[in-house]
Amino acid sequence: MSATEVEIAAATGPWPGAGDPPGLLDAVSAWLDGYGNPGTRRTYAEGLGLPTGATDLRDWISPAAARSVILPGHDDPETDRRWAGAVRRYAAAVGAAPAAEGIRTPPPAPRGRFRALHWFRWCAARGVDPLAATSTHIKTWLTDLDEAGAAVATRDRMLATVKALYTHLADTGLVAGNPAALNRRRLGLVTPRGNTTTTVVLTTGQVRALLDAAAGPRRGAGPLDTARARAVVGLFTLGLRVSELCDLDRSDLHVTRGRRALRVRGKGGKTRVVYLHEAAERALLHYLRLREHTGSTETAPARPTSGGFTGPLLVTRTGGRYRRQAVWQLLRRLAAAAGDPLRDVAAVMHPHALRHFYVTTAVEAGAQLVHVQADVGHTSVDTTEQVYNSAARDPARSAVDLVGDAIS
Repeated sequence: MSATEVEIAAATGPWPGAGDPPGLLDAVSAWLDGYGNPGTRRTYAEGLGLPTGATDLRDWISPAAARSVILPGHDDPETDRRWAGAVRRYAAAVGAAPAAEGIRTPPPAPRGRFRALHWFRWCAARGVDPLAATSTHIKTWLTDLDEAGAAVATRDRMLATVKALYTHLADTGLVAGNPAALNRRRLGLVTPRGNTTTTVVLTTGQVRALLDAAAGPRRGAGPLDTARARAVVGLFTLGLRVSELCDLDRSDLHVTRGRRALRVRGKGGKTRVVYLHEAAERALLHYLRLREHTGSTETAPARPTSGGFTGPLLVTRTGGRYRRQAVWQLLRRLAAAAGDPLRDVAAVMHPHALRHFYVTTAVEAGAQLVHVQADVGHTSVDTTEQVYNSAARDPARSAVDLVGDAIS
């Protein structure tokens, strides 16, 4: 079955291929509630193919007249009531506004490259009840992801999400075992220890070119779009994760010890202070000033209150919170627009490349690993060291030219 056929099937089949959708959704909500960081909850929900915003949740429901089509055999008011309650509890778990009552087909997952292959959508396309899924289903799903071009890291991350969900479902007795508890090494999802990472390692010149491309004119981009693009790139040069960037609120920007800084909510609900360097501060303040003085709908989410501003720090043209997929797409458009400096990496540009750039550049400039660890929010300094050591080395750290000179 092709990716297009999968998506069509997922859009017309029952959600999510389960015998008891309200019960499964309640179980998913309970699992998500176990994570203190709302950003982590949304990331996991999106990774499974579930909606995470009020608009998506509204699209997920329909009048009760469609009930017999969506859930064959479940056309009684009790099922309707259970489903409405499950949707409200799920909406609270992911921090979205409660949706109206009703039932609908599979939710629209984020418009990513593998949208149709998110676990619940994959199950819906094949009529697989997620509560009856086996390890064979999981392996077939991973094979489909591989054939669709998903990288090893992507498949590993998606498997980890599904495995975490089924660990909870097994603990609660909804499934007999965890079908996703597979040997990652046998599946080819483990990179041999000591291997150099495949993450793009950017040079200082390439990052400058990316900043210049963000500030330059682009077709269809107005002044506010340009200012936001430069702010996004500038903030990424602080070593942020993409989820951290998207979760930033206007109130997270503050002054401490005489420097502008951000309160960043990282993995595990841990908050850290990230200082802004001059270029990032200049880009962000320009964007915010322009946003506050324009008549665009982008001004709506940032409302002055007695405690400062509320709403997302970065918003879309329609006033919504910026999402990870939009950030990825923006960076690749900017890399393509940058021309020769980024021509070789434009097609594989991603947010983590800039995070790696921060680590490698800081260490090579003489920063202590423990300071870099605190900046980027690594749990252990060993992780920071591994990121640095596994990156492709700066040519200046190689003896290759000495050997070349000796034989020339």
